[in-house]
Amino acid sequence: MGRTISGLKRYKIRVRGIVQGVGFRPFIYRLAKEHNLTGYVLNDSEGVLIEAQGEQLEQFLKGIKLLAPPASFVSDIDVKNLPLSGEEIDFIIKASPKAVERETLISPDLAICDDCRREINDKNNRRYRYAFTNCTNCGPRFSIVQDVPYDRKNTTMKDFIMCDECLAEYENPLNRRFHAQPNACEICGPHYRLFGETEIICDDVIAKAHDLIKQGAIVAVKGIGGYHLACDAFNSEAVAKLRQRKIREDKPFAVMATNMETIKKLCKVNDEEEKMLKSSSAPIVLLKKSEQYNLAEKVAPHNAYLGVMLAYAPIHCLLLNDDDVFVMTSANLSDEPIVYRDEEVFSHLKEIADYKLVHNRLINTRVDDSVVRIFKDKPILIRRSRGFAPAPINLGSLKCKEISVLACGPELKNTFCLTKNDKAFLSQHIGDLENMAVNNAYKESIALFKKLFDISPNLIACDMHPEYFSTKYAKQLNLPCVQVQHHHAHIASVLAEHDFNEKVIGVALDGTGYGDDGNIWGGEFMVADLLSYKRVGYFAYMPLPGGAKAVKEPWRLALYQAYDIYGDEIAEKYPELLKPNWRLLIQAAKNGLNAPLSSGAGRVFDTVSALLGICHKINYEGQAAIELERAAYDSDGEILPFDICMDDGQYILNLRQTYKSLYDLKLNKGLRYSAKSFHLTLAQAIGDIIDKIGIDTGIKTVVFSGGVCLNMTLMELLYNRLSHDFNLYMNEKVPVNDGGISLGQAAVALKRYKNDLVDLNV
Repeated sequence: MGRTISGLKRYKIRVRGIVQGVGFRPFIYRLAKEHNLTGYVLNDSEGVLIEAQGEQLEQFLKGIKLLAPPASFVSDIDVKNLPLSGEEIDFIIKASPKAVERETLISPDLAICDDCRREINDKNNRRYRYAFTNCTNCGPRFSIVQDVPYDRKNTTMKDFIMCDECLAEYENPLNRRFHAQPNACEICGPHYRLFGETEIICDDVIAKAHDLIKQGAIVAVKGIGGYHLACDAFNSEAVAKLRQRKIREDKPFAVMATNMETIKKLCKVNDEEEKMLKSSSAPIVLLKKSEQYNLAEKVAPHNAYLGVMLAYAPIHCLLLNDDDVFVMTSANLSDEPIVYRDEEVFSHLKEIADYKLVHNRLINTRVDDSVVRIFKDKPILIRRSRGFAPAPINLGSLKCKEISVLACGPELKNTFCLTKNDKAFLSQHIGDLENMAVNNAYKESIALFKKLFDISPNLIACDMHPEYFSTKYAKQLNLPCVQVQHHHAHIASVLAEHDFNEKVIGVALDGTGYGDDGNIWGGEFMVADLLSYKRVGYFAYMPLPGGAKAVKEPWRLALYQAYDIYGDEIAEKYPELLKPNWRLLIQAAKNGLNAPLSSGAGRVFDTVSALLGICHKINYEGQAAIELERAAYDSDGEILPFDICMDDGQYILNLRQTYKSLYDLKLNKGLRYSAKSFHLTLAQAIGDIIDKIGIDTGIKTVVFSGGVCLNMTLMELLYNRLSHDFNLYMNEKVPVNDGGISLGQAAVALKRYKNDLVDLNV
């Protein structure tokens, strides 16, 4: 263990991860003092470097691992022995050397810590009711940074000059606000103002905004990464008004409360869900509604789950009382990105919000709330944004110093991904690249990431779909480009997370992706690794009558299947499906006119939802499947007939017999029993195909990805069915839906480059 003099040792300690801008150096300083060490700590291009000498170095190392600041993430600690030094008499924080490369990792925006929460509620504290209270353990980071290094002058706090007391905190390594870049107080920091038709002047604009919300008003509230639209979740009239103004008919709203006691009155909460709610990421967590649930009906209609978050910023802690539950939904017009600029709130939200609670600190980067659900005690990300982005994902064996990849992501739920050395930087949730505002946000965010992480990509990865905005953007960059099939990217995202290099059985349960044969894929069984894939099974193709309209109107899918089964008897069995010109629609579909073929698992859920009379027309993505799953909760069911056949060496799952069984089953056993029976049947069928592929290949590892994997009823059944015979994996670090595809694209591109399958000179 190195040279010793009376137990004395000296170590050089390298700490990597998110260890800059999160209070790590003062933490090391305090820890070293506690253990009577001499030496120094500094930030450099690789992270944090420590040289420490003393008799308690082993305890010191344990403290680094166990007591690291909550905002930090330690990915690696490397320890080397050094000769003793007789020159040092103290432990100091050294100035950082000028880095050759800019390798600083930007921390995500973090929820208010317990210490700051106590301060804003303490009448004797100088930060009592100050809505911008933060320290090195909490507060804004990514949303305010404009450049690196992460210093105040490179953030949107640069216009606020610290008062003497704040500066003293900032410069004191023993203070938890040492080098907290957003540090401020009532005297020197930003402030809130409240506007109706004109500015409302009062002693406490936050308390006034609370009163207005309780009286039924809709208030646009500027927070960390953008504006929320807030209203009282108990007030049916206010919630209905918000739905009408936002043009959001059925999609559930997220709500916010200040404490777990209030949340537990509304929802069932297990230990892992509570841990996630209380974490520094503080995402929206999907929770099962309880029997005592009593919010306004239109908060989350026709849904067994409620999206809930704890107050994560000082403004929320001050705006909500202990017994309040407020709707807190992203402030935007339909299909547009979240509003984050002050001028936009007065123009874009003029007809939606009655009042605007505005502050004068600029938001540099819009960041939506993240959304998570817990499955098998592990987080399943639905949207990765505030609290998670831009924390990097370790690339493991895909580490590559020679090149950087820009993976442009999908069309819907877009994120992009940039790689550098051993890290993949996945962007915050961008949204659906279907309008100009989101397109612009996409390009702006790519430019910011390149700047912050000093990345100049020399290889591009994108989807195969020629009409995606992200594909067209990729092709305009005039760099070598790797096109990755949509569902291979889904599977690859799981492989990259878990650093798998062997072949796996990949099951992509998804809605839409461009297939190799020009059809729309979405229920896919693959034998795959990062280099390539072989399609070994799929859901039987079904036509989409009316093309894209069938995705929005599931009755079209149900009509086609019902007529295929019953012919003219459909008039007796499913009269509700017989819309005007329905025969023409079926005839056109049979002739292949505006009826592309789809193997999408999502379309199967849509079909069954409409056949059971649950959802004929959707107002938000996944609605038919979500409402079908809700009908199946806590019900019995049975496995219905289905067919698995072989064609050209591929297993094809045909559910025609399942669809046929549903009519009599609903008649005799009811809706809920029928909905559960469908889930049981699909899980059995998918499991049977996986069993067959496992026998054919000898592969015992199965990875699941795709938006349909957010159906917890189906996934629970699949895990119960398969876990004894296979090792099962899903996405945990990136969204299981299309929000994780960019990581898979990047991983495939890197693997192909490393195997000399990419020519950078093209």
